[in-house]
Amino acid sequence: MKAFLILEDGTVFEGTSIGSTREVISEIVFNTSMTGYLEVLTDPSYAGQAVCMTYPLIGNYGITPDMESARSWVDGYIVRELSRIPSNFRCEGTIQDFLKEQDVPGIAGIDTRALTKILRDKGTMNGMITTNENYNLDEIIPRLKEYTVGDVVSKVTCQEKSVIKANECKSVYPEGQGMMGATASAGGNIKPENRGKNYKVALMDFGAKGNIASSLSQRGCEVTIFPAHASAEEILAMNPDGIMLSNGPGDPETNVDIIEEIKKLYASDVPIFAICLGHQLMAIANGCPTHKLKYGHRGGNHPVKDLATGRVYISSQNHGYVVDTDKLDPSVAVPAFVNVNDGTNEGLKYVGKNIFTVQFHPEACPGPLDSGYLFDRFINMMGGEN
Repeated sequence: MKAFLILEDGTVFEGTSIGSTREVISEIVFNTSMTGYLEVLTDPSYAGQAVCMTYPLIGNYGITPDMESARSWVDGYIVRELSRIPSNFRCEGTIQDFLKEQDVPGIAGIDTRALTKILRDKGTMNGMITTNENYNLDEIIPRLKEYTVGDVVSKVTCQEKSVIKANECKSVYPEGQGMMGATASAGGNIKPENRGKNYKVALMDFGAKGNIASSLSQRGCEVTIFPAHASAEEILAMNPDGIMLSNGPGDPETNVDIIEEIKKLYASDVPIFAICLGHQLMAIANGCPTHKLKYGHRGGNHPVKDLATGRVYISSQNHGYVVDTDKLDPSVAVPAFVNVNDGTNEGLKYVGKNIFTVQFHPEACPGPLDSGYLFDRFINMMGGEN
């Protein structure tokens, strides 16, 4: 069946329908990862977006047990070529069947390189995936320009509190396979006096990837996952040793109520580690705004520099907004990481507080394990290290 991708600038791509045949309007973004397509499909941070994969062949190892959440969150999926016959000893099905089961509409067979160049030149824009061959551009273009992502955090967050026990999730990596001094096994940089403490961590779920809780559990933490709109009072009532603010989708500055609760958490003096959207929300809670990037950072190959050590790590990223450090009060926080490609902020260290935040995803495996040491740093913070 034919399918069409229509962009708000009037560009039309014709291809083949994959997955669901329903029509969808969404923000169109691209991801440069060569692998990890299942993690992309199940990352809640993609809610409200249709993802174009720049790597030309997708689905060659099928569907494996690597989902970041229980379902797919992308609005649509765009590929050059979809593998017809997956081959992998862990394969449990095809990506074609997965897209149909998850009701994700998609399009294959288009020039994804041309699409990516348009998005890089003109910036991220809205688009429609449709199987209607009699589409009317004059009717569709105004609808595309009116589309907004909206409150997607409420859509992706958990509905009730849950607990993951310490060591309930085990590391899949053997000892001694760290990269650039980082550790492959969970907890390799945790100080001896902080090992085996079973720290209690409150994880605020703004669209948390499953491996965040797993990374903490592997390090001996008991993780209590709270819905995004939980109050600071409820979180602090459990007397946590540390608080984790997760990744998530959408424009950070629309989360007004959540930001007010984060201000209270900041004032509590409980150690806090934040990733991606959590990083942005903590900055906004302390008076530093964010702005939208032209086409965002999405992929598994983004170099970030640790300003404390000068080391560069390969990171996984998925964000369309960035903290505006030009408006950062240096008495509140200082830059801790920077993107080597474009110089944008990738992390903050808060002055006089046991709080640090990063824009990238240390729970992912792009390096493959370059930045996992940040979870160890969080454990040491809960043990009293500044």
